[in-house]
Amino acid sequence: MHGWGYEGMGGWTFGFMTVGMVLLWILIILAIVALSRYLLRESRSAAPTGARTPATVLSERFARGEIDTKEYRERLEALRETGHG
Repeated sequence: MHGWGYEGMGGWTFGFMTVGMVLLWILIILAIVALSRYLLRESRSAAPTGARTPATVLSERFARGEIDTKEYRERLEALRETGHG
């Protein structure tokens, strides 16, 4: 081993270095997995950008013909009075 510049380093040293590198890579991989799980969970729990409000649902029902103009206006007015429109 004199030609490689490793004088004074025994076999145990290389063994510990190998184990240390394997543990380091395991920790790096676990950190990446944990971070991606955290980010995926956060993105799922975020409210969708096109969240449907009661007024939106009412408008959709009116557009589909489920309710007539009179009922639409009455319900929309009721939503506005309660602060949901």
